Amino acid sequence: MPHFAKKVDRKYHIVDFWIKRAKENSQWAESADPNFGVHILVKFCSLIMGILSFCFLVFSIHELVSAQITTDPSEVAAIKKLIDYWGLKSKLDLTIDPCTTGAPWAADTANPRVACDCSANICHITHLKIYALDISGELPQELFQLTELMDLNLGQNILSGSIPPQIGNLLKMQYLSLGINNFSGLVPVEFGKLTKLKSLSFSSNNFNGPLPVDLGKLTSLEQLYIDSSGVSGPFPQEISNLKSLHTVWASDNDFTGKLPEFFGTFTNLTTLRLEGTALKGPIPGSYAALTKLEDLRIGDLSGEDSTLDFLVKLTSLSILSLRSSRVSGEIPSQIGTFSNLQSLDLSFNRLTGSIPISFQHSQSLNFLYLGSNMLTGEIPSNIITPHLRALDISYNSITGNLPANFAKIGKSLNVVGTLVNGDDLLDGKASEISRCLTSDNKCTEKFPVNSFAVKCGGSQQISSYGIRFDDDSEILGASSIYTSSSNNWAVSNTGSFISNPNGPQYTTQTDSQIIGTLDSELYKTARISPNSLRYYGLGLKNGIYNVELHFSEIQMDDSESWRGLGKRLFDIYIQGERVVQDFNIKKEAGGSKRALVRLFEANVTNTNIDIHFKWAGKGTCCIPVQSTFGPLVSAIHVSQVSNLSGSSSDNKKQVGRIVGITLGVAAGMFIAASVFYLWWAKKTPEHIPVGTDSPKKKLTSV
Repeated sequence: MPHFAKKVDRKYHIVDFWIKRAKENSQWAESADPNFGVHILVKFCSLIMGILSFCFLVFSIHELVSAQITTDPSEVAAIKKLIDYWGLKSKLDLTIDPCTTGAPWAADTANPRVACDCSANICHITHLKIYALDISGELPQELFQLTELMDLNLGQNILSGSIPPQIGNLLKMQYLSLGINNFSGLVPVEFGKLTKLKSLSFSSNNFNGPLPVDLGKLTSLEQLYIDSSGVSGPFPQEISNLKSLHTVWASDNDFTGKLPEFFGTFTNLTTLRLEGTALKGPIPGSYAALTKLEDLRIGDLSGEDSTLDFLVKLTSLSILSLRSSRVSGEIPSQIGTFSNLQSLDLSFNRLTGSIPISFQHSQSLNFLYLGSNMLTGEIPSNIITPHLRALDISYNSITGNLPANFAKIGKSLNVVGTLVNGDDLLDGKASEISRCLTSDNKCTEKFPVNSFAVKCGGSQQISSYGIRFDDDSEILGASSIYTSSSNNWAVSNTGSFISNPNGPQYTTQTDSQIIGTLDSELYKTARISPNSLRYYGLGLKNGIYNVELHFSEIQMDDSESWRGLGKRLFDIYIQGERVVQDFNIKKEAGGSKRALVRLFEANVTNTNIDIHFKWAGKGTCCIPVQSTFGPLVSAIHVSQVSNLSGSSSDNKKQVGRIVGITLGVAAGMFIAASVFYLWWAKKTPEHIPVGTDSPKKKLTSV
């Protein structure tokens, strides 16, 4: 500070000195020339004008230089042809240079978006986004002239054809999104040239064949989205080079072979989805090294059984689903202590032992699905924690009483098929479902019925054929069972739409007219489920029944838009037997919002019928919105056609009548045949010599 003060003081004295000199000169000049002040003023003004002129010259030169920084002409021509080819002139009018500073199409939120890098004397297009605008056709060659592209997003359109090998020209690409389109053919090996890629997406397309081994060259890749892309075959060993991966979506593809052991070396993984494939177990023990995993979904495995031992150290998990993965053994108690775990689905496996007590102390668990296993022991008394929103322990040999606070989760508790005392939870005949499904005792009904009909997800309706479809508009939770007011049927739902933007909804509806039926209203509502949807017929007469299932795809479009690219697949089981695999309503019906009826036959031997719609991990997940998948059914009509296979007294009487009639007819025929034989024997010679003609019969009258 002292040094600075001295400098200021010195400058002050210099200025003061020149002011004094000016005053002295001014006084002298005025005495010599009265117009001296005017001359000084003129000179001063001239000096100021000179300075301003110089500044204006510098500014003009700067503007001229700036005006000369333009976009590469070849890129300008290419982007204009692309915009014209995809019919986007109304949304992006490039009458000025595409890299003009401050252009509205350069903003991060713009769509379409064109952004540039102008750090050199010439600008280059580095970002191109044409997202969800239903552009169609194949990828034009002009696209590959934009060799400076770093970010290309063409997702959610209806682009088709194969991806040209020229995609390998875009060597600076870091983010490439081609998902939700109609691309076909092989996945191009030229993807392997894009070694700077951090994110690659070609999910929800119609590719075929295996993943190219060249993908193993993308060592900088962090995100890989290839779900529902159509690829098949085993994972190439070269994929093991992608050590930077932290997100992999690969569900709903026809991958074969065993679960890759090398996935256990991707220690940066936070998300791994491998549901609905043809992969085989067991789940490799090497996955125990994936300690950063937050979202792990593996399902629908065949092959060898797995244990849950590899999970013990995966304490960062928030979502864990190993549904239908041939998991056996006991549930490790450590899982109940995971502080971030919100959703756990271990249903449809071969787990044994009891439910770990540690689940009673979870501070994070919202959804717990343990149904369809071989669990035993008593249900923990405090299993329903303050955070738990849904609990499914159905179809296990679990005993005990319902927790005292079971009402806290309302209709989000499912104990069907267990030995848990459910009298306070299940209404009417539904309380007997568990006994009929889990014991060897025959169920009987004093007042049996021989039919029922349900309008799934909607209010009561009488069809044009006079069939009354019962109201099924009850709101279900993520693990629920509801019994009809007539006590003739019940419905249960298991599963949660974790990413549904519309919240936890398990019914859907449309105002559109349904084609191909006289009962359009019957199909305008439907029940949906992310996992397992079951309807039970209760108190039925034993016998053979027609099971009439009504469907219409009312969530997914079939329009000429990316919204029409969704695929729903699920399996149908009746009385525990799978009668349809990979059922696709839209494909079977010939489009969306068209009525479809499928007829099956079932045998009722214990007064109940079980109609089960089950998701097996297949189909698109996110078209037109997140969490659009899983079973959907519009209506059900079950009616008896025969009681021959039953065991009731009526059946026995009918069988007796049939046997009596049959024996009487047989006896009459026997007597007639005997009389005819005796008459024939009397008129026939005892011996017929060999080599001679047969004796001639005399014609007689009767």
